[in-house]
Amino acid sequence: MPAAQIDSLLTIWAASLLQHGGEPLFASHQDLYKTIDSTPLGDVKWESFSVKYTGEQPAAGPPWMNDNYEVWFRDPCQLVHSILGNPEFANETDFRAYREFETATDKRQFHDFMSADWAWEQSDLIAEDVGTHGSTFVPIILGSDKTMVSVATGQNDFYPLYLSVGNVRNNVRRAHRNALVLVGFLAMPKTTQEHASNVEFRLFKRQLFHTSLLGILESLKPGMTTPEVVRFGDGHYRRVIYGLGPYIADYKEQVLLSCIVRNWCPKCLSRRDNLDADSLARCQEHTEELIKDFEFEDLWDQYGIVKQLVSDTGSEWCSTQPFTNDFPRADIYKLLSPDLLHQIIKGAFKDHLVDWVERYLNKVHGTSRAKIIFDDIDRRYVFRQSSQLCKWPDQCQPLL
Repeated sequence: MPAAQIDSLLTIWAASLLQHGGEPLFASHQDLYKTIDSTPLGDVKWESFSVKYTGEQPAAGPPWMNDNYEVWFRDPCQLVHSILGNPEFANETDFRAYREFETATDKRQFHDFMSADWAWEQSDLIAEDVGTHGSTFVPIILGSDKTMVSVATGQNDFYPLYLSVGNVRNNVRRAHRNALVLVGFLAMPKTTQEHASNVEFRLFKRQLFHTSLLGILESLKPGMTTPEVVRFGDGHYRRVIYGLGPYIADYKEQVLLSCIVRNWCPKCLSRRDNLDADSLARCQEHTEELIKDFEFEDLWDQYGIVKQLVSDTGSEWCSTQPFTNDFPRADIYKLLSPDLLHQIIKGAFKDHLVDWVERYLNKVHGTSRAKIIFDDIDRRYVFRQSSQLCKWPDQCQPLL
């Protein structure tokens, strides 16, 4: 919009506010431009790096061994600074871990991220180090979910990686007010069906995933041991220490992140057929010792840890290490957090409960009658949803 039109619009706005004794947000187009130019927030530029298979290759190796896999990302350190420095979050940011109790019953209450035990324990570790004592702990929350976009783009697969910080309160993060940002796109290697089940290819996919996360998060690593001075949204500067926080993922990605065998628990050593049994919780130190001392069969069968043969001679074994092993105070088994959408809403409700009800109706009433019941359920559900959105529910009609 031209500057003259901006001034005309502001004049009309000011005239409409006279009767209320108010003033527009900007006095003129110069005032508007000055406000925009002084805003410290802005987009962080995109960067990329390439990853390639560097192992031994046979004479006629599969195509995936020669491909370059490009990973696009934005500097996570700059993104964290942008979130912490956002003035909209100045009054909705927690600068320290805390424990909250109800006055009447003295019962512990959990509300925002920094009120939980994990943030408190991490703050204790930071306080024990003389070099980091007194620093503001900034937990880095990560999440990823492989997805397919088919509308207007064809059948394209994307592997987005998201980032947030635990200091910003839950209501802000859930409202998508720039407290949750896209930090990168992970590479997804593909090959022909002939080589898809190849052990080397499966191992490479896992290593590519963890290598990509290492490369993306590299700029945060120095700030995990040496405090950085960061400007916050309230205008004050604070010394901060970063730490890898929860990684939100569905079960398939939890298996990939923790480098365990599918159908095993990524949090403990319980077997799927006896989840109530007393068992050890997984931890980084325990897993590393098991990999050193046990053979492939024992690791796979007794502990659910992936250790794969990568040599035709049967003498060379490889075990992918979680990317968190390269970061201080980070244990992937303690950081994994369930994906509410896919594991609870979609997994428990849609994939389990709805599927069970459909099979039950088909078995009891037969296919034809079951379809009529399904239609009735759909109409009742849509009608209820529309009634909740309408100002006059009694005038709502079912949407057919």
